[in-house]
Amino acid sequence: MSGVDAQRAFAARIRQPAEQPLLAGVTAERMAVYEALFFNNIEGFISGAFPVLHRLIEASRWQRLVRSFIAEHQARTPYFLQISQEFLAWLQQGYVAEAGDPPFILELAHYEWVELALDVSEAEGPQQGWSPLAWPLAYVWPVQRIGVDFQPTKPPAGPTCLLVWRDGQDKVRFMQLSPFAYQLAIRLQAGEAAEQALLELAQQHGLRADTQYFNNAQIVLDDWQRQGIWRP
Repeated sequence: MSGVDAQRAFAARIRQPAEQPLLAGVTAERMAVYEALFFNNIEGFISGAFPVLHRLIEASRWQRLVRSFIAEHQARTPYFLQISQEFLAWLQQGYVAEAGDPPFILELAHYEWVELALDVSEAEGPQQGWSPLAWPLAYVWPVQRIGVDFQPTKPPAGPTCLLVWRDGQDKVRFMQLSPFAYQLAIRLQAGEAAEQALLELAQQHGLRADTQYFNNAQIVLDDWQRQGIWRP
């Protein structure tokens, strides 16, 4: 076996120790050390990035979930910091639900990932327009409320609209938005001018674009400007 083949066989074994054979000349006890180190490193990064999800999933199921990710997912980056993004990608593309899995697992994982993604983002706040460090999000489930004491089995009638952003002190913050404010944020994020966005939203929702309408909208815009989310 060539050196490259040996490396591939070693990698296959630590990814799937129950399915792949031992390398010639390597004892099970010795290999188990590498297998445990590899799994524990990956699992530690994932549980650290998704603490709420980790707490809500039973321990043996969590182990199977992480092992399935390790065995099935071909990561596109070698950076440990991006393991959480790779895990989220696998959940969205390769995850197979088991009986008892929370119905909100995908959305909760995305919500938890957003905080880490914004925390480590190298983007900077804008001199004008919408901040690349402010993400308007819409979920079926009320992800910001989910925890050990609140695990809904049915989604609410309307969407959960949120704004997650990193402020000037590099702290990630969250606020809940009305559906209208969410749509306004999406338009501003896309580069629309505030006045044009408000006119189109008024028409879309059958609202009168009068002084009161613009005054109410300006309260929202002023708050976003004060928090560095948007600059006119």
